[in-house]
Amino acid sequence: MAGHSPSPTRRLAHLTRHLLASSSSSASGELSSVGAPAAAGPTRATASKGFAAVLVCIFEDPRGDTRVLLTKRASSLNSHSGEVSLPGGKVEEGDADVKTTALREAEEEIGLDPALVSVVTVLEPFLSKNGLDVTPVIGILSDRSLFNPVLNKDEVEDIFDAPLEMFLKDDNRTTRKRNWMGMTIPVQFFDYEAEGKKYVIWGLTAHILTRAAAVVLQRQPSFAELPRPKSAPVTSKH
Repeated sequence: MAGHSPSPTRRLAHLTRHLLASSSSSASGELSSVGAPAAAGPTRATASKGFAAVLVCIFEDPRGDTRVLLTKRASSLNSHSGEVSLPGGKVEEGDADVKTTALREAEEEIGLDPALVSVVTVLEPFLSKNGLDVTPVIGILSDRSLFNPVLNKDEVEDIFDAPLEMFLKDDNRTTRKRNWMGMTIPVQFFDYEAEGKKYVIWGLTAHILTRAAAVVLQRQPSFAELPRPKSAPVTSKH
């Protein structure tokens, strides 16, 4: 119908207002997932080795389902080669904050123009197995059709998107024990297939997406959310 505003746009506007209001009501400006247990997992006694940020970039498809952009890392990389990840990287000198870092890295990796993304909140940091405090930044891509990916082939092999809701469901999900800095902890894995390609989303990325999905969709996962490893408290400029 001519002149009719599509429902995904209205839903995104509502979602934006919800996240902005929730974030502004928090003293730190960071959100934990709705109803999820407060931070708790094994704590590493020493301070983190640095700071990083990832962009949880969500959009709505024509059916109104919320989806998230994901990448498959280049097989030539020295670390996490061939793994599914969120666009992101280390905080660099000159980055105003973690939001700037996430947007800069997304532009460098997949050609996502920061002007197309509305950042609505950040989540609490996650500790990577390499000792980095990784802060998820949630941004909304209001018009997916305006984004034409340009992949940095040195870093990214592929880009795809997945339904955000899948990270709250037990379907296609398994849990395995993995060593983390000398400790054995449970790690979740999600199997996903798109356009004939099979992907495994696991580890830190899977944990972040479960937390982000709980915040965005405002409901708890159908499974018990796994403990989140964390570093000893440090002072940062998030």
